[in-house]
Amino acid sequence: MEIFKTKAALKAFLKPLKASGKKIALVPTMGALHNGHISLIKLAQHNADVIICSIFVNPTQFTDPKDLEKYPRPIEHDLAMLADAGCNGVFMPNVEEMYPAGADEAWHIDLGNAEFLLEGEFRKGHYQGVTQIVKKLFDAVEPDVAMFGQKDFQQVLMIKNMLAYFKLPITIITCPIIREEDGLAMSSRNIHLSTDDRKHSLVLSKSLQFVIDHFNEYSLAELVDKAKAYYQDIEGVELDYFTIANGNTLEPAKSKDENNLVALVAAKVGSTRLIDNMIIK
Repeated sequence: MEIFKTKAALKAFLKPLKASGKKIALVPTMGALHNGHISLIKLAQHNADVIICSIFVNPTQFTDPKDLEKYPRPIEHDLAMLADAGCNGVFMPNVEEMYPAGADEAWHIDLGNAEFLLEGEFRKGHYQGVTQIVKKLFDAVEPDVAMFGQKDFQQVLMIKNMLAYFKLPITIITCPIIREEDGLAMSSRNIHLSTDDRKHSLVLSKSLQFVIDHFNEYSLAELVDKAKAYYQDIEGVELDYFTIANGNTLEPAKSKDENNLVALVAAKVGSTRLIDNMIIK
């Protein structure tokens, strides 16, 4: 497994591979890897010949500087996991490499109204930062396919909108959420949960599963109300939102007959903010 710190070194590695017709996959991450990330690598191996994983904690997508500061960076652990998974290359630039001093980093593109809903309401400007760095990574790698996890459902939609904006010839593959045995969606943030928080965090997957299991029994409004009721009286858990939305627009679903429906939730568990979702259809 090769490790690259600069775009130039990465491009030099990829150039002959592309010339020989190899298909390149990019798996963008911020590190602190878990089995959810490794599932992206494994799925990438079914869709491409060469797998590049990027590890970069992107400062422009953090709305809270403290969140950026405490983001875990277990780099030796991450590299060992990627090597074991059969990753071909790791792109690990520093901030200066991605945001050179003196460069014009002004960035604001039209991502559609969905940018301002759900996570966009709680983390203003977040998806401008996400799409800015993903575009930089796409420019560095020029992949044929890129892998993103379903857990960040809104992020995947924003990246697809960014691709359409720039008319980039990259296929986005959304990879299913990987869960712990008790249902908690795997996340780099889970390490911040105390023992009690960890128990309480199961409310996210349980409320989503309720919607899946009882979708045909109740109206959309009843399903949302009953799911929200799960969060009452759980100490240290604060619900930000629970919605059943159209998967293309993230607007609240108006009818069960819509052909792309997803239930999404965000809640603060202790001091850790968690998100989760389940696709209904």
